[in-house]
Amino acid sequence: GVFAARAEVLAALQPLADVGLDYLRLGQPVPTLSGGEAQRLKLAGHLAASAQARAVRGAAHGALPGPAGKLFLFDEPTTGLHFDDIARLLAAFRKLLAAGHTLLVIEHNLDVIRAADWLIELGPEGGDAGGEVVASGTPAALAAHPTSHTGRALRDYEATMAGLARAAATADGAPARLVAE
Repeated sequence: GVFAARAEVLAALQPLADVGLDYLRLGQPVPTLSGGEAQRLKLAGHLAASAQARAVRGAAHGALPGPAGKLFLFDEPTTGLHFDDIARLLAAFRKLLAAGHTLLVIEHNLDVIRAADWLIELGPEGGDAGGEVVASGTPAALAAHPTSHTGRALRDYEATMAGLARAAATADGAPARLVAE
């Protein structure tokens, strides 16, 4: 592209790529963005600010750490995202965490749930039948919880993933064989 040889421009645009917005046109009006795109644009701005703060602190050679991290609240940020974009979003989340920030994410995507440090499941159902803390803990703790809907979904997801991994490991082009013992 036009800016391929301009490292400073590419570095400035990298946060957009980190959150999966590298398809946007420069100068695209913000009102034309979807809600999810607007959330990710804000996230890209914070990633850029964190990178800049790290660079400034690094240039100060041993300066004291910067101010306390921020609390970020994301409301279903994966809605409408492709699987690859979800992976990019999780990588962007890890960058925020590494910069000392805290993330609170309201989400139903099991990949995001599995990547969380701590979960709080509200329920037991939605709407008027919910609003209570059903379970809280690590993803593994919720997966072991007997009445957690999230736990059941995590167990089912893990079983499906394990089955796909076994199928991929045995797929050598030959038809599968059943073996009776």
